[in-house]
Amino acid sequence: MGIPARREVGGGVVAADMLSEKAAQMREALVKSQSITDNMVSILGSFDHRLSTLETAMRPTQIRTHAIRRAHENIDKTLKAADVILSQFDLSRQAEAKILKGPHEDLESYLQAIDQLRNNIHFFSSNKSFKSSDGVLNHTNSLLTKAISKLEEEFRQLLLSYRCCKPVEPERLFECLPNSMRPSGSPGDSGGKIPSSNSHSDHQNNTTENSIYTTPTLIPPRILPLLHDLAQQMVQAGNKQQLQKIYRDARSSVLDESLRKLGVEKLSKEDVQKMQWDVLEAKIGNWIHFMRIAVKLLFAGERKVCDQIFEGFDPLMDQCFAEVTTGSVAVLLSFGDAIAKSKRSPEKLFVLLDMYEIMRELHSEIEALFRGKACNEIRESAQGLTKRLALTAKETFGDFEEAVEKDATKTSVADGTVHPLTSYVINYVKFLFDYQSTLKQLFQEFETGDDSNSQLAAVTMRIMQALQTNLDGKSKQYRDPSLTHLFLMNNIHYMVRSVRRSEAKDLLGDDWVQRHRRVVQQHANQYKRIAWAKILQCLSVQGLTSSGGGSSINADGGNSSGVSRAIIKDRLKTFNIQFEDLHQRQSQWTVPDTELRESLRLAVAEVMLPAYRSFIKRFGPLVENGKNPQKYIRFTPEDLEHMLGEFFEGKTLNEPKR
Repeated sequence: MGIPARREVGGGVVAADMLSEKAAQMREALVKSQSITDNMVSILGSFDHRLSTLETAMRPTQIRTHAIRRAHENIDKTLKAADVILSQFDLSRQAEAKILKGPHEDLESYLQAIDQLRNNIHFFSSNKSFKSSDGVLNHTNSLLTKAISKLEEEFRQLLLSYRCCKPVEPERLFECLPNSMRPSGSPGDSGGKIPSSNSHSDHQNNTTENSIYTTPTLIPPRILPLLHDLAQQMVQAGNKQQLQKIYRDARSSVLDESLRKLGVEKLSKEDVQKMQWDVLEAKIGNWIHFMRIAVKLLFAGERKVCDQIFEGFDPLMDQCFAEVTTGSVAVLLSFGDAIAKSKRSPEKLFVLLDMYEIMRELHSEIEALFRGKACNEIRESAQGLTKRLALTAKETFGDFEEAVEKDATKTSVADGTVHPLTSYVINYVKFLFDYQSTLKQLFQEFETGDDSNSQLAAVTMRIMQALQTNLDGKSKQYRDPSLTHLFLMNNIHYMVRSVRRSEAKDLLGDDWVQRHRRVVQQHANQYKRIAWAKILQCLSVQGLTSSGGGSSINADGGNSSGVSRAIIKDRLKTFNIQFEDLHQRQSQWTVPDTELRESLRLAVAEVMLPAYRSFIKRFGPLVENGKNPQKYIRFTPEDLEHMLGEFFEGKTLNEPKR
């Protein structure tokens, strides 16, 4: 039992020894580590001191190295700047060579050279430190001035070249018109005149159907970009005024010559007033066509060219177009103005309406072509002419109404037919209805509130009433009252028939037509009453017999009813004389309307022939049983009917009877 216990004690001692040994080793290691640390700290401290000393020693070297590096950078920059300057000099020499050569052979290179000169000017202006920059700038600016001067000359030469300065021949212009407006014959034979349509309505159809206008080519398309580039350079150089002058002088003369070849003349108000009406009317017709060609073709062509050449310079674009066209527009409008201000007369109304109509037709195109502030005066001139034409037409309309009512011409129609004034006025009114839309527009220029249709109807009714008033006065020239009524019947019937067959019926209305038909019938009845009452009295039984008894003949020449043969003979003799007189006179009278003539004859025959037959049947035996009965009974009812068929034929006295 004792031996195990000793082993345990011995084992604990060994372990303790081992721990003591290890602890001693650790203490020794720590002492060494501390010694090493102290040594390292001492070494490091010494090293830091050496580095500080070295840094102090190296600082001058670092400063010199940095200075050298900066010097190298400055040298590089200087070399590069010198390179740029030298390249600018090189480019400048190249540009100068192209400038001295001129733009004619190679315009594109010439324009590039000008751009290069501008770049050089900008470069040297931005590098004033270069000691020769002022000299270079002076030389380059001088060279640029010469270059722009040559550009101006090139611009002028291009515009004046054969292909650009040729006026447009009339034949070419006619080819640009719609088919319906082209001359039917050779343009050369017409002397620049475009034949007018047969009627105003034909013209209206022409303006609405197939109205395709082809703008003529005034400058070859391939030249336009060159002109644009030249203009751009001149604008950039500040040479706007010179550019405008060159362009205006070149294009305006071409435009003027194109219009002159077409037939446009510069006429003063005095020239217009001296012209005979037929000459003036032809010139007005031509002017209407010239206006259409000028605006739709020539001015449109000039605007197209101007817009392309001066694209990007809107104010200059409008200014140049205005300066090119001002003279031509003034010549055209001055003629219209002279007509509008000339002495008014009824025959001028239709040409005034034609002129007003063309100005209204062209209004929107004039506004579009002559846009911009620079064209204000031209637009206002065109609008002013339109208003003056409208006012003159309106005043002429009023003059016509007054002239119709007060017409005092001594032209008489001995046969009672339609008076020349009636046919003139009715044709005038019918022709006015070809201008319905124009007249409505014209009324709207001055009137407000009332419907334009009612205004036109009112004016037409006033003209018709003025005509009737005048005809009433003219009818009093006839000594024979029956001819007075025949005259009024003929003339008012002509008015009614003309209205019924024209557009005037829709405007005046059925009421006007029916009212005036009744007036015609009233005059026809008055004619019958006055012309035939006296002769019908010869065939009346009044004053012949006191009873309705038979007619047996007594020895004293009477009959059973107490009628005297002598009275019957006297009645028949008077009838014969009066009928022959009526036949002689009224066969010279005229009822020009076939239907009205036959109607009037029939109305007379329906009254007279039954009366004559009854009279002859009743009282004829008194004469037939006496001496020379044919002396008193000269006509059979058939003879009378035949002779009535000769009434109102307008025969002359020496014309043989039928």
